[in-house]
Amino acid sequence: MTEQEIQQRVDKAVALFKQGFNCSQSVFAACADLYGINDEALALRLSASFGGGIGRMRQTCGAACGMFLLAGLHNGSAIPHDADGKKQNYALVQDLAAQFKAENGSLICAELLGIAPKPQDPQPEARTDAYYQKRPCADMVASAVRIFLTQHS
Repeated sequence: MTEQEIQQRVDKAVALFKQGFNCSQSVFAACADLYGINDEALALRLSASFGGGIGRMRQTCGAACGMFLLAGLHNGSAIPHDADGKKQNYALVQDLAAQFKAENGSLICAELLGIAPKPQDPQPEARTDAYYQKRPCADMVASAVRIFLTQHS
């Protein structure tokens, strides 16, 4: 994949995020078609639960989760008891996680946002200009897409 093609996917993911989709949805939907998921609504639904650090619990970053969902499409096994297939996929996920953490400082949503981990209200925040200015989420989305496509396309 060329740098221009990667940048187009990055731009699509950031645009999805700025339209109001969560970080996981934005990463996954920007690239799912590469693996035969051409129904964008399906891609958005499949990845919906992982935003906000998984269900807005501020755990694993949703952008990273979207990247891990793509890893499953890339080399996830669909064969029971496929230890080698699981090993290959887990190695890919661990590599992606290490790259994301090295680039962004953490895999944890609360740490990336600079907030204390605590029980979170499931109500998402309104997407305003102030929201986008105070959040690094668009950068995390861009990072996750770039890492995945640079290393594993």
